[in-house]
Amino acid sequence: MKKYVLMLAAVAALYSCNKDKAGDPGLQKKVQTYLDGYNKEYQKLNVLVNETSWKMQIHIVEGDSTNAVANNKAMEAYAKYTGSSDNIKMAKAFLEHQDVLTPLQVKQLKSILYKAANNPETLQKIVSARIKAETKQTENLFGFDFKIDGKSVSANDIDGVLADETNLAKRRKAWESSKEVGKGLKTGLVNLRNLRNQTVQGLGYKDFFEYQVSDYGMTTDEMLVMLKQFNKDLYPLFRELHTYARYEYAKKYGVKDVPDMLPADWLPNRWGQDWSSLVDVKGIDLDAALKPKGAEWIVKQGERFYVSIGFPELPKTFWEKSDLYPAPAGANYKKNNHASAWHMDLDKDVRSLMSVEPNSEWYETSHHELGHIYYYLSYSTPEVPYLMREGANRAYHEALGSLMGMAAMQKPFMENLNLIPKGTPSDEMQTLLKEALNYVVFIPFSTGTMSMFEHDLYAENLPADQFNKRWWELAAQYQGIVPPTVRGEEFCDAATKTHINDDAAQYYDYALSYILLFQIHDHIAKKILHQDPHATNYYGNKEVGKFIQDIMKSGATGDWRKLLREKTGSDLSAKAMLEYFNPLMDYLKNENKGRKYTLPALK
Repeated sequence: MKKYVLMLAAVAALYSCNKDKAGDPGLQKKVQTYLDGYNKEYQKLNVLVNETSWKMQIHIVEGDSTNAVANNKAMEAYAKYTGSSDNIKMAKAFLEHQDVLTPLQVKQLKSILYKAANNPETLQKIVSARIKAETKQTENLFGFDFKIDGKSVSANDIDGVLADETNLAKRRKAWESSKEVGKGLKTGLVNLRNLRNQTVQGLGYKDFFEYQVSDYGMTTDEMLVMLKQFNKDLYPLFRELHTYARYEYAKKYGVKDVPDMLPADWLPNRWGQDWSSLVDVKGIDLDAALKPKGAEWIVKQGERFYVSIGFPELPKTFWEKSDLYPAPAGANYKKNNHASAWHMDLDKDVRSLMSVEPNSEWYETSHHELGHIYYYLSYSTPEVPYLMREGANRAYHEALGSLMGMAAMQKPFMENLNLIPKGTPSDEMQTLLKEALNYVVFIPFSTGTMSMFEHDLYAENLPADQFNKRWWELAAQYQGIVPPTVRGEEFCDAATKTHINDDAAQYYDYALSYILLFQIHDHIAKKILHQDPHATNYYGNKEVGKFIQDIMKSGATGDWRKLLREKTGSDLSAKAMLEYFNPLMDYLKNENKGRKYTLPALK
């Protein structure tokens, strides 16, 4: 009945809005009444979707589709409302008078249309099919039974082998095991590509990639130009890192003939996006310091960090409802091991899904995920409508999470926590090299391999019999990485990356977030802390906390470019990231003297 009354009010507003003269405050009132109703229903549906999705990802039992069925039902209800023809008509009609509406009203109406484009009622059968396909793909991905030598292993187990093992035969087994899941995901990915494209084409987008990019207020071409520029900016340094890594890994594994390209199974990450474990900084053994503290300490310490700079303690429900640690040994279910933060009700019910273990990787990841959580809490205020409770753009969320993860890894910060003894001597150049093997190495993967593959997948309708070929072409071109053996089209190695399946066509968010991260960190270090950006300590500094909260609290209510200019004084640029790593260039050139460069120099 409530929905019926709401719809009658909406229709009445639609018919009467044409009678309002420009500047008549009556129109703003009608729009606000409509938006208030929409926001209320939008929050309610988000709760339903998030609760069912949460259950589906923390408790995966082979053959039990109960949670998947509930999630499908919730997703279809969400899609039906956000994609309803009535809401599309209303938003379009009101936007014809946007010159007399408030900027926040216009923002919300445009958001309604953006969300509708992914669920248009006119394509209800296609939307329903897409939702079912997405749920099935998620089940297949996270319910997969990885095996090495016939023994079931977890994703964490595989990552452990790739991080520590020096026996190349064992490394290859682990790497190949991690790719087996792709075989069963290929058909689903083809189906999802087609359904996603068809869905957004209903409201005039060429393809799903263009749709996702439009959320930045950019065209596909504009995004690709920006991504290629960031990749170009960092390429000279990446080329030095690639040369260095080839020789150092060959030395580590006892291989006499240094390969021209890095074999994927030599690298510590399943997709070659992070090579930082190649370097051990003497004097700093964070893993050894964290192991006796346990997994719970790591997450609690993350909270203590945020509280120290002025954020509130996490809600009690965060600790009660989150799923923070690996599934118990011998459990009869599986869970999604990929770290994530959840804004369940677009208000104060915030949760994290992790599998925290006491090591440096999870220490940094926990700080990152809590960054998302505190972003959620910061903009969950009456001033920010539910529709606008998002990051200033998608990259902001990742940037602010990564910012706090990086801050927690800097030496003065760790000394402050007694994770390393105060005054511990360490090689600062090795520290910078280790950071570059993380942050710089990530740029060609995110701007290149991932983003260009998804562009080709959606915008160019990449044929299914070329998926693996194209994936490895891009990995070679951008990352200088090749598979250890020939990988035919029976494999779908791209689909082993979770984002290809369930966070599609927006991996460039992470690339832009790293550019943002260094830009914001540079400002904090130089303008607030007056410290060297390479050696900061945010801990306990309320001014730093206020600066970050001021970025977070507005959510998506304003223009992301304007916000960045206001806070840092400049537009989005790789300048700060380049400056941060500039001291490495001479060091690497010296280390690489006499070595063969196999990536071409920029012309």
